[in-house]
Amino acid sequence: MDAESLPTKFVRSLLSLVEERGYDYHAILEVSGIDFNPMDSKSPGYQAQISAMQYTRLYQQVLSLLQDETFGLLQGSGVTPGAFRMMCYCILGCENLGRAIRRACDFYRTFFRNEAQISFYRLDASASVGYSGARDGSFADTEVEAADVYGLSVWHRFYCWLIGTPIELAEVHFARRAPDSPERRAKYERLFDCTVLYEQERDEILFDTRYLEYPLVHTEESLKKFLRTAPYPLMVMSNARDDNSLVARIRAMIGHDFSQGSPNFDRITSALNMSAPTLRRRLKKEGTSFQTLKDECRRDAAINYLSNSELSINAIAALMGFTDPSAFHRCFKKWTGMTPGEYRHSERRESA
Repeated sequence: MDAESLPTKFVRSLLSLVEERGYDYHAILEVSGIDFNPMDSKSPGYQAQISAMQYTRLYQQVLSLLQDETFGLLQGSGVTPGAFRMMCYCILGCENLGRAIRRACDFYRTFFRNEAQISFYRLDASASVGYSGARDGSFADTEVEAADVYGLSVWHRFYCWLIGTPIELAEVHFARRAPDSPERRAKYERLFDCTVLYEQERDEILFDTRYLEYPLVHTEESLKKFLRTAPYPLMVMSNARDDNSLVARIRAMIGHDFSQGSPNFDRITSALNMSAPTLRRRLKKEGTSFQTLKDECRRDAAINYLSNSELSINAIAALMGFTDPSAFHRCFKKWTGMTPGEYRHSERRESA
């Protein structure tokens, strides 16, 4: 598993929910670009993993289908598609990350059974966030699976997104024993960029408590943009460590989806509780400007979509806010020296 793929088993819980509500999931699979039956591991063409974009398409389709009926709050069940959306709105008004994590824990404790709940502990200089108990009845005598790793990784990346800054992890713990494969163990350490320990009390991430005081940098508008393409932005998020960078926080607020415009300078200053002259001065000190950051975010988002998805170039142009695809082609060539088609072709050739 890496940031661009995840286990197919994650699809099964979503499709089971669709079936429970009396719908046929095959049309959803077709729209999502999944050409096998994830519910049957022996089906023709079955794959153990799917791409981040395929999962995102499926997630959004299921969410659209079910959220008006249940709002994702099915008490006593596992995590449902709409639950994450509702939890986001519940924590958006929190003044800092610590309060947001506590509120998220309260949300999951209220609506979901034990294995879906998350809990938070503060231990001296370290903060711990993880699952309340061993998930799915797993214990240290069974090997850690990619699903366990993915669950913690998504929470970590979500917290990074909330504060607009990478959170450097001290350690990651899993209740199960280490994978037999050295390659998998190395891949997990690269994913979290820290020491990973196995046969611990629970699955959890540990990080410095200073991050708990970081303010949330997002507004309802930026949250709506995030949710339109979630969980894709989390899966392609960089783990680069620049904890105190104002640039990183502004980039997070600008986001990946430009189809409905982007936050203006006044909205950014308001979210950061900073005057316009102060923000300009601080950005200049970091060698950039607000307009430059907007252009760079647009460029990076376009590159991410071209590199990591199966979206058409015209669809990507729309996500970038271009009503005329030819204008997107001109801008992209100005940014990279290549047209979108040339860039995608070069990436595929390198991958091959």
